[in-house]
Amino acid sequence: MNISNLLIESTARKPEYPAIRFLARTITYEELSRQVDRLSHGLIRARLNPRDICVLMMPNSIDWAIVYYALAKVGAVVLPVNFLYKVGELEHIFRDSGARAFIGHKDYLEHPRQVMAHLPEMDLRIAQGVSHDHGFIPLEELFVDEGTFHPYPTRDDDTWAIIYTSGTTGHPKGAMLTHYNLANNAMTVADMRSTDPNDVVFGVLPLFHIYGQTSTFNASIYLGLTIRLWPHFNAEELFPAIEEEESSILIAVPTIFNRLVELADLHPPRRSGLRFCVSGGASLPVEVLRRFEDRFHTTIYEGYGLTECSPVCVENPFGHQTRPGSIGLPIPGFEARIVNDQDEDVSIGAVGELIIRGPGVMKGYFNQPGATAETLRGGWLRTGDLARMDEDGYIYIVDRKKEMIIRGGYNVYPREIEEILYTHPDVVETAVIGVPHLDLGEEVAAVVVLRQGARATPEELRQFVKERAAPYKYPRRIRLVKELPKSHTGKILKRAIRFED
Repeated sequence: MNISNLLIESTARKPEYPAIRFLARTITYEELSRQVDRLSHGLIRARLNPRDICVLMMPNSIDWAIVYYALAKVGAVVLPVNFLYKVGELEHIFRDSGARAFIGHKDYLEHPRQVMAHLPEMDLRIAQGVSHDHGFIPLEELFVDEGTFHPYPTRDDDTWAIIYTSGTTGHPKGAMLTHYNLANNAMTVADMRSTDPNDVVFGVLPLFHIYGQTSTFNASIYLGLTIRLWPHFNAEELFPAIEEEESSILIAVPTIFNRLVELADLHPPRRSGLRFCVSGGASLPVEVLRRFEDRFHTTIYEGYGLTECSPVCVENPFGHQTRPGSIGLPIPGFEARIVNDQDEDVSIGAVGELIIRGPGVMKGYFNQPGATAETLRGGWLRTGDLARMDEDGYIYIVDRKKEMIIRGGYNVYPREIEEILYTHPDVVETAVIGVPHLDLGEEVAAVVVLRQGARATPEELRQFVKERAAPYKYPRRIRLVKELPKSHTGKILKRAIRFED
């Protein structure tokens, strides 16, 4: 199948229904489909070929959606990239992928232009809002009226997207995801959740990220819902939207829920139209989940995914009582195991590495057969996450395998300590990391952001954890900061934390 069929089928069912509301502009399914066809004809005229890899480097917008499905229709391979990336980040992605085409936005060309100056093979360069003297073909000139454009006959296993994972060490790797991977994942998560035809899905996640692409964008298009899209997340704009919309769904990351609940503490919402929410991208602190559900009178279904799985593979089942702290059960079609270093299943409740098998698992890493073989060993995807499973099959993420702290021979899981710190009334955000120690190997350290006006001291926080955890677990070193480093999706970047007393 071709992933553009998601749009084609919804257009046939609901041609006049609003597909996307973006700022002051609304586009119906019929108009969105027509613009995709117009651009598809123009891309073929510009000599974009099937299987050509095309960088898509634009912020959230209706035009991003049009370009995305037009690239699918012509049979190209999309490479979504963060439009805020700088030269160093783009250099590796552009060269490693061998991308032949580029579609960007006039406000974000400075850095890709510098990289492309040394890449003559990237000879098809298109940008929105430019004139020819900028060295780019204006995107607006590629829309031509030549009627319906029939999708290129892609096979299920044809690569549709190459998405570079941030990784914890070394250069990012390009995960190759097929039309089937991404379409199946979008349809599966959409069908799992009980939606109303009038639901509005809040689009606050970046569409260049796999989570926003699948759970917000493709799943909503498949269902024929309206996406209320923002250029980027802004709590002060999303908060009143939650009050305004009669029936809405929020797909988000923990940072977004945390920011919204902080606002709700200051100004309780006059009403909440949220029917339900889904959290992913990082572990959701139980305290944040409970506070959000209480303030907004809704339910958060926490799930789990990774780029290599398209991305959703585990989620708390919709309509059932959620288990706070759990990422849920494998979604339909997926299997999960918890294994030791010898790939043997561990006992119920024991900690091991979570491995996954299912229809969303990638073909492999682009041009990296060794890394592919290691990650997909024995037909199972190694996630690198430590987890445990209860007697009902519910999975609980303990921590990243590489982030576990070994203090004097004892294992300390940072998430456990973070959960304790989040229950302190003065703590807004925290990250627990291991720092080198001459005698113990590693020491437990915490970086903490306090609520505005709070006065908790490092010693008070240290004592708070000490009273609630084993003696070897509490953080001997605590530093108070104004903010924590985060990724473009709001995920706390522990590798960017530099701990100093």
